Amino acid sequence: MSFTENQGVKIYWDEQGKGELLLMIMGMAYASAMWNRIRPLLNVSFQTIAFDNRGIGHSDVPPGPYPIPLMASDAVAVLDAANIESAHVFGVSMGGMIAQEFALQNPNRVRSLILGCTTVGGEDWVHPEPAVLEILESSADLTPEQLHKAIRPYIYDPGTAEARIDEDFAIRLKWLPTPAGHLAQLQGIMMWGGSYNRLSQITQPTLVIHGETDKLVLPENGKMIAERIKGAKLVMLPHASHVFMTDQTEATHRAIEGFLLANSSEQRRAASIHAN
Repeated sequence: MSFTENQGVKIYWDEQGKGELLLMIMGMAYASAMWNRIRPLLNVSFQTIAFDNRGIGHSDVPPGPYPIPLMASDAVAVLDAANIESAHVFGVSMGGMIAQEFALQNPNRVRSLILGCTTVGGEDWVHPEPAVLEILESSADLTPEQLHKAIRPYIYDPGTAEARIDEDFAIRLKWLPTPAGHLAQLQGIMMWGGSYNRLSQITQPTLVIHGETDKLVLPENGKMIAERIKGAKLVMLPHASHVFMTDQTEATHRAIEGFLLANSSEQRRAASIHAN
């Protein structure tokens, strides 16, 4: 097991696969083990580096809240620990917020950016229906089973097999955050000033990927991000909700792998040679 330290807090990370470097940042209350659907597929062509955000998994649970910029600095600490100067960066949900902040604060360390099922935060994001917000606000007080039952209609597509959803939940049960860690991450999301007015500063190749049936982070949020980042590619996945990697694993893999290969160092080098 590998750990690094950031401001006195231990952060767990690991690396798998072989190829160009891809840093993966998971969402709220999910440990890095929840990359279980897509990571094995990406490992075939890429060296993936994943870590547990502070407050969950093997990482420490310091007193909260955990501001998004602070969690972005945890990601920087992971790259430093792995002796990596720059990497492709892929974040989902809260991890997508962290990835945006990472790219804005450390542009020279981002080869390309993938933002999945996420928002600009602050006052500008498109809110879901009130019932969803009520679930999120009470999530730290619910048992895992209660939260899973309450939130699943909003994060999984209706067409997804129950067995796949149950598989996800079984893994999640092994890596539940403490109530304090869960709340501290949620507070970080709620207090984030957002990226809306800064997204034009992102110049790296960017893929925005979002499920068409996402009821937690509505698809309009992905479209907003893609419109704010010049040249961003937007992929809307049919029959996919917030956990689009479970709803549509193969389609997700095709979109991400295609984007990464198109923006690999080898591809850029070939394009440069052709241009000259």
